Amino acid sequence: MFIPKGFRPTNAVDFVVHIHGWWNNIDTALKCYLLPQQLAESGKNAILVVPEGPRNAPDSFGGKLEDPGGFKKFIENVADYLFRTGKTTTRNVGNVILSGHSGAYHAISYALMQGGVPEKIREVYLFDALYGQTKKFAHWIDHSQGKMVVIYTDSGGTKDETESLMGDLRACKIPYFASNETSISPRDLSKYRLVFLHTDLGHDMVVHYRLQFRDYLRASCLADR
Repeated sequence: MFIPKGFRPTNAVDFVVHIHGWWNNIDTALKCYLLPQQLAESGKNAILVVPEGPRNAPDSFGGKLEDPGGFKKFIENVADYLFRTGKTTTRNVGNVILSGHSGAYHAISYALMQGGVPEKIREVYLFDALYGQTKKFAHWIDHSQGKMVVIYTDSGGTKDETESLMGDLRACKIPYFASNETSISPRDLSKYRLVFLHTDLGHDMVVHYRLQFRDYLRASCLADR
């Protein structure tokens, strides 16, 4: 968990929940992908939470986060802990951004489909992570007004699935914005609800190498500090 310097207590606490992928854990995700630094540089008034998934394992299972209502219970428990320990002034959960790298797609898809707080999850970031469960993501796109940013590589194994989802969106006449990552502007990130970015980077570089996590947060619905 990371609370940026200058965090301002409000009537509801906004959260950025990032789920790590294969062969990772909380410590490596925070350190290698510069998540705290990127949230701090974004200037957004939110708390970063990184739940522990399968530790240092080739496993995408999200545990209790995949249970019906599991994500609701998780985020409410976090909010309650922060309130009880005096780090916030309310138990109320505000906006939630759900972010994940690589194998995180599995837990994220279940959180969207049956996590219990669909109205709270305002944005989703998939960092080379669309390996499957695509029908769940498509359902969320179709049944919410939430924003989704998908960045994908040529070699990470997500290209076909990502392009298939874009094809389905075109067939359903659901508009989206697609671009090469290096051509995207802050205005584009702010303007469009569905953003698909093809990158020339490797799989383990898509979260931090160009400070992508920071830039997506800057363009998000979260309030500034």
